[in-house]
Amino acid sequence: MSGTEAKRIGVYPGTFDPITLGHRDIIRRGAKLVDELIIGVTTNPSKNPMFTPEERMEMVTAELAEMEIANARVVGFDALLMKFARKQGASVIVRGLRAVADFEYEYQMAGMNQQLDDEIETVFLMADVCLQPIASKLVKEIAIYGGDITPFVSPAVRDQVNARVETIGKRGDY
Repeated sequence: MSGTEAKRIGVYPGTFDPITLGHRDIIRRGAKLVDELIIGVTTNPSKNPMFTPEERMEMVTAELAEMEIANARVVGFDALLMKFARKQGASVIVRGLRAVADFEYEYQMAGMNQQLDDEIETVFLMADVCLQPIASKLVKEIAIYGGDITPFVSPAVRDQVNARVETIGKRGDY
């Protein structure tokens, strides 16, 4: 990249509660498409988060370090995505798709986001086939009911989720 070319910045937004192997796959692949990938950890009280925004940022930062992706960083935000993306200098929003239901929702969001700022493109990446069923909500539910989440998250995240479940109490222990 010469000194006159603009740096291509992408934003991969999400709650990451917790970060899953599916998220890691999208981060790894998304980082190849841009000069810098900002993983935007957002608040979303409607999703009933298990972890605080600060804990989620720390979790994603640790996963990023373990993945050794040099052109990515974690930033927290609590604002409209397009305002956040513009503030970061992003020209691309990276979104992962698992299934048709994801596409319908993401397609509508991309249309709304384009209305808010038509200079920022949304790029959809299909989740790896073996990772498509993974969703943070389901990972939490499996853990809360005493199931093994090892196939869905890294060992470090598994330990954090299991520790949190121990503090809030498992269900299904009867």
